Amino acid sequence: MNLKAYKMDGLGNDFVIFDNRKKITRLNKNEIVKIADRNFVGCDQLIFINKSNDYDAELDFYNSDGGNSSACGNGTRCIAYFISKEKNKEEISFKTQSGVLKSKILGNNIVETNIGTPKFGWKEIPLNKEIDNTNLGITIFNQDGISLTGGYALSVGNPHLIFFVHKTENYDLSKIGPKLEKHSMFPEKCNVTLAEIKSKKLIKVKVWERGVGITKACGTSACATAVAAYKKKLTQNIIDIQFELGVITISIDKNNSINMKGKVSEIKEIDIKI
Repeated sequence: MNLKAYKMDGLGNDFVIFDNRKKITRLNKNEIVKIADRNFVGCDQLIFINKSNDYDAELDFYNSDGGNSSACGNGTRCIAYFISKEKNKEEISFKTQSGVLKSKILGNNIVETNIGTPKFGWKEIPLNKEIDNTNLGITIFNQDGISLTGGYALSVGNPHLIFFVHKTENYDLSKIGPKLEKHSMFPEKCNVTLAEIKSKKLIKVKVWERGVGITKACGTSACATAVAAYKKKLTQNIIDIQFELGVITISIDKNNSINMKGKVSEIKEIDIKI
């Protein structure tokens, strides 16, 4: 197969995009995994843009392991920019598995997307039993063998597990991440974030993304971390989340509605031969 696709990223969180509004591309799990492989094309997620009668498009997301994802914050921001260039409009709305997501194009490749409200109930996240979502009692160890017990769980369209640590570099996320992603507490697996509070307005994070692994950035993890920190009174309601290649700004209003704002790349056309 010769496939026409596009490549974009939000702070290094990168995507291969197929526009099914023009020509439908159907891929099986093995083909998705092959395209996502860094030794082939390489990406964190594949995104399919589908026709919608009521919104600018309908989006489907697939992680690099071939599994479906109901939400992708940076991916949504990238496709909002993609559609805005095509339709010459500054407000974009998408239907996704996690609900309707609305975005605003702010100029200079800055896109703001409303992710909706977080969910804290054990069945909504979901967790495998009723438990205090602000402290799951899960223990992790830093590289000196010092333990930390906690874990804050919530959903922003997908399940997240957050640990607030003294220094993120003291933890080996490549070892911690895969174990916690598949922790028995999370029947649908989870994204794992190590968060270091730098100030009331800044959090430094490292993220292990469900079905992907260590990623340079993750929009929904930024949202989840900001909400957890604000709920714990560690930060203000407008917070910069610092990733390797830049920051995403999260704002939480009085109704717990979350907006995420940050840069996206330009659009690159690519050809893929499978």
